[in-house]
Amino acid sequence: MLCARTILKIYFSLIRKNHIILLLTIFILTACQSKIEIQDISSPNILFIAVDDLRPELGVYGNKIVKSPNIDKIANDGSFFKRHYVQVPTCGASRYSLMTGLRPKKRIHIDNKVFYNETSLKPEKDIPESFVHHLKRNGYNTVGIGKISHSVDGLVYQYDDRPSNVKEMPHSWDRFIFNPGKWNTGWNAFFAYSNGENRQSLNGQVKPYENANVSDEGYPDGLILNSAINELRKLKETNKPFFLGVGFFKPHLPFNAPKKYWDLYDRNSIPIAPDPDIPEGIHPVSLGKMGEFYNYKLSDEKPTLSQPVSDEYARKLIHGYYASISYIDSLIGKLIAELNSLDLDKNTMVIIWGDHGWHLGNDRKWGKHTLFERSLKSALIIKLPGKVNKIKKVNSIVETVDIYPTIMEFCSITPPYKLDGESLLMKIKNGEKRKKNIAYSYWKDGISLRTNKYRLTKFFREEEPKIELYDHLLDSNENENIAHLNHELVDSLMPTLMKSIPKFYELY
Repeated sequence: MLCARTILKIYFSLIRKNHIILLLTIFILTACQSKIEIQDISSPNILFIAVDDLRPELGVYGNKIVKSPNIDKIANDGSFFKRHYVQVPTCGASRYSLMTGLRPKKRIHIDNKVFYNETSLKPEKDIPESFVHHLKRNGYNTVGIGKISHSVDGLVYQYDDRPSNVKEMPHSWDRFIFNPGKWNTGWNAFFAYSNGENRQSLNGQVKPYENANVSDEGYPDGLILNSAINELRKLKETNKPFFLGVGFFKPHLPFNAPKKYWDLYDRNSIPIAPDPDIPEGIHPVSLGKMGEFYNYKLSDEKPTLSQPVSDEYARKLIHGYYASISYIDSLIGKLIAELNSLDLDKNTMVIIWGDHGWHLGNDRKWGKHTLFERSLKSALIIKLPGKVNKIKKVNSIVETVDIYPTIMEFCSITPPYKLDGESLLMKIKNGEKRKKNIAYSYWKDGISLRTNKYRLTKFFREEEPKIELYDHLLDSNENENIAHLNHELVDSLMPTLMKSIPKFYELY
């Protein structure tokens, strides 16, 4: 018969052995889990969603009127950038800076023809390597759908022409897909009306808005979504990581969206622009022209800088812009739902990017093409796989050129050349401070510097004043140019602005 002491020794020995076994089990499981996590993120997928003319007019950005629940959820699960600025306030040139990670160096870099001149017609070795091209060379399956560069189907041709065989980004895509549906060509689809007509076919005899009682597929963006879902399913079956670029058209003019999205809003509750007048102390030439709007000849009213539209018409136009956002929001929600159902979300970075802002009657302007905050500031949302987005709302100033290095760092790929931006990855993960907190933007005859507190713009033109300065702590709507009252401040900021001035500007 064993004594009590012997029994206790045996008991504690077994506990120690089991404890060791337990610890070994936990260690192995942890190691395996760590290995799985490393494997999952070693070759992550990227879903990049470009939304044309999307200024940060979303619920998550503080707009209490617009209905954008799906994008808001992505932003709240990821990170949204409160102060993201584009390099150029026009579609093609902004997307060129996005793709190359470079600020404008030549005048063609601020023109919508930039892809045609800089990538379409040159040998592969002579062009800046887009991040899509670089991902492709590093083993990624690259697929584009819709408007990613400038042309909506990735081909170079004019609005009224038949599509050509000339690709805007010939070295970047494994596949580029676009279904024009009943509109027959990409550009026809871009300016589509629900009856199969378009702005070109009707010689501009159209209104800049439409709310037809049709399904989501009654406009081309619904077809873009269907193509994107089909491609996701195909990409799921491959053994390669992928980059899928999806470029939606709306809320670009015309503000056409299915009626159900218009019905989400009470027009009378939609406020007009809080800054409807031309800023004090500027030359009107700073606001440019509104030629894009005049392509819609049946517009209820014709806005000009000298004659603003009525409040009633302003609300109708803003109503159309918001309805278009809600339409795209619904499509993005369906795309993300498919990503999740395919179990791809666990290994996919999601980026939502607006190519520039838009004046919705701000400063009496309807359109883009200015160096004001409304035109340069756009939406940027990044969601990493898993729960690693520690910083939800990022208040730091960031630029479109920062997206390229962010993708490269996340994919553990060395960029092909020195980029002008800096990665946002550590900012997202742990709030790490950025080396810079400034943004540069360019348009026609001017360059603009955005700092934490100020916007300084220098124009190279004959019209005075050539310098504009806005204090964003006191004047967030840029209502008054205070450059003439703050010469010392202008002088202190000017060297920073001049550091990034392209050679094509005449320095006077």
